Amino acid sequence: MARAPSPESALTLADPPVALRDVTSGEAGRLARLRRQLPLWLAVGATVALGVGVLGDAPKVAAALAAFPWALLPLVLALTCVNYGIRFVKWQLYLRLIRAPSVPRGESALIFFSGLSMTMTPGKLGEWLKSYLLRERWRVPVGSSAPIILAERLTDGVAMLLLALGGLLAYGYGRELLGLVALGAVGFVAVTQLPAMRGTLLGVAERLPFARERIHHLHDFLVSAQALFSPGPLILAVAMGFVSWGAECAAFYLVLVGLGAPPSGELLLQASFVLATSTLVGSVSMLPGGLAVAEGSIAGMLLLLRITTSPATAAAATLLIRFCTLWFGVGVGVVALFLIGRRRPA
Repeated sequence: MARAPSPESALTLADPPVALRDVTSGEAGRLARLRRQLPLWLAVGATVALGVGVLGDAPKVAAALAAFPWALLPLVLALTCVNYGIRFVKWQLYLRLIRAPSVPRGESALIFFSGLSMTMTPGKLGEWLKSYLLRERWRVPVGSSAPIILAERLTDGVAMLLLALGGLLAYGYGRELLGLVALGAVGFVAVTQLPAMRGTLLGVAERLPFARERIHHLHDFLVSAQALFSPGPLILAVAMGFVSWGAECAAFYLVLVGLGAPPSGELLLQASFVLATSTLVGSVSMLPGGLAVAEGSIAGMLLLLRITTSPATAAAATLLIRFCTLWFGVGVGVVALFLIGRRRPA
């Protein structure tokens, strides 16, 4: 297993690549710009939700939602909170692996959950807000914490692949896309763990004029990533992701049962396949929150797998699960961002 970087190396890592530095810059104006964009994407999201309702036949969709047993909603939201809670524990684990300063748990939770407010940025790029907050409030260099965001995305993606695997084997849909995601994950981990591949990457960077001056930044970045993606932490993080995202799949199962689908083990398998695959498709699209792509995938797969034959029920299920996952998470993130903005930095 690769050793974690020493405290000195972990806390002297320099800036990440330019594309990341654009988001995590210490300039207050950049963070303010992300905040200003949020209402726009919320409006786009509302438009997408309206479109889903219209395509499903709005009166019938409204009738399906009215018939939903709303007493299930707290349980659905509780399962979503289980997902967030386990992911926060993983965040804490990653902070220890990079030997970051001991951030009080309450402060760390606000930083982590603030990232959810930026789910509605293209490709979730705004989640680099967490690195920005760690630097501004606890003087943790962005280069040290940036690999955590990558580790979260990769381990969540692998967990989604595992959750979708049962349906993939049973139905065969989405095999090419899921295979591409898996190949990308394996390739990235290999680069961080195999000395020969790291050496090749550094050698290529040394020959590029725009990268030569920052070659030591890339080296330090790989040192931190090596600790996060070493076998032990990687397996543990994927297992945590499987359980956390599995909770959201269970939430989707409850939504489908509430809309009239007969409860069964097969329905749970189908719910996991549909939600995991749609989430991955939305992520690959790089659209804010996977808007339109994820909604279309969920509704389309519900009909394709004949989980329901009613477009109105498929639309209602899509609206409910997106509200209880995407929009609920954005709301939690906005509250956390507001609260941390009122706290004085360390």
